[in-house]
Amino acid sequence: MSIASSILGRRVPVRWAVLAVPLIVGGCMMHPEGTAGQRDELNAVGKAYAQPVEKREIPEVPVPATWQDVLRRACLTNGELEAAYHEWHAANERIDVVSYWPNSNLNLGFSYMFSPGNIKAWDRTTVTAQPDPSASLKLPQQARQGGQVALDAAREAGEKFRATKFRIQRQVLGSYLDLALMEEDIRIGQENCELLRRVLDNARSRVQGGAPQQDLIKAQVQLHLAENMLQSQQTQTASMRAMLNGMMARPADAALVLPGHLPDGRTISVDDDKLIAAGVEKNPELGGLAQQVAGRKDAVELAKMQFLPSINPTAGFTGSLSQSLGSMVMLPTTIPMINAQIRESKAMLEASAAMLRQTRSERAASFVATLYALRNAERQEAFYSQTILPAARNLLTASRQDYVSGRVGLVELIDAQRTLLDVRRTAAQFHIEREKRLTDLEELAGVDVETLATQATTQPTTAVPVGPRSDQATK
Repeated sequence: MSIASSILGRRVPVRWAVLAVPLIVGGCMMHPEGTAGQRDELNAVGKAYAQPVEKREIPEVPVPATWQDVLRRACLTNGELEAAYHEWHAANERIDVVSYWPNSNLNLGFSYMFSPGNIKAWDRTTVTAQPDPSASLKLPQQARQGGQVALDAAREAGEKFRATKFRIQRQVLGSYLDLALMEEDIRIGQENCELLRRVLDNARSRVQGGAPQQDLIKAQVQLHLAENMLQSQQTQTASMRAMLNGMMARPADAALVLPGHLPDGRTISVDDDKLIAAGVEKNPELGGLAQQVAGRKDAVELAKMQFLPSINPTAGFTGSLSQSLGSMVMLPTTIPMINAQIRESKAMLEASAAMLRQTRSERAASFVATLYALRNAERQEAFYSQTILPAARNLLTASRQDYVSGRVGLVELIDAQRTLLDVRRTAAQFHIEREKRLTDLEELAGVDVETLATQATTQPTTAVPVGPRSDQATK
């Protein structure tokens, strides 16, 4: 339904009619509050992707490579993480698309009247200007509300980027820690083989002195089994190294040398209560769902604004004979459709709120369960390292002395040695288990453990720098 009004036949200055043209052409952005801050976060992350990947300065992996070196390169070269950034970037650009006003192109009309009368060419010319009649002109508040919905979607995309970053971080660190544990097993296996060779030499000497050959055969069997296990571990290490190289966009057979010891345990600088609070509040999945809820709330308000009329102004003049100003008002008559859209938006809002509530409960439980597992691994590592390991070393020392003096046989000596190696492996496994559970907590919390002390009381941010823990990498 349209209502047109015009002013015809009056001496209105031409500039009045022409005034509508720059107002429509100029336009403006009806940005909602918070748009600038969202773009600052995006731009901070985007510095890493300013150049195409083939032109970027990708850091080389040093020798030896720490977990910081591996993680920084992996994040700078990971295509999935970069794709998440570009999706976030696209969502930010969507704000300009929907919040620009006026939202219609300018329709310019020109006509010339042919008449036998003695009329000047200027007075035969009619010029009109109006928004594109095929697209209803939104009201400014509708454009601003649409921008708010787009801003919520951009923030949700930012949370998805953050979730992707910490998921990739967990995968890379998990692979690095597995490789470090395997190399520790190899070092333990090499020590075992060296010890078994000395036991074998001692058994040969004793056989030459008239002792039975059973000890010699047992020592040979144990050495062969240990060497076979060592070769299998070395093969697995090559495979694990190739996978880790792939995560860093390096050739599978590229040299990758880790330090000759397990990585040091990372420090958690806050207590468990603050850790749990930060983990639940800053979880990127929860943050994304919260932004989704906010976006659907704003979408409900945007749907209600469809009840507002649309006004399309027009301006025109015919030479110096007439000038006109008018407007076309589009009244909403599709009331049932608008109501259905409002109900649809409310239903989607309720669905998002329910999912947020359920996910919050699940993530809180997951965080607490992971924290329990981490603390148990810490306890087990301390128990084996401080209590069981010294006792196992004393047992091996005593068994060696008793074997040399003939008070115990080779079986007892090998058992003592195997006990020590098992204790060392178990302590190393609990150490790596603790570090892996720590990466799980970081993924759930959406923050790096090194920054928890300063971020525990601040709001979560989506501007996660690419190359996690870059502030810690040089320490």
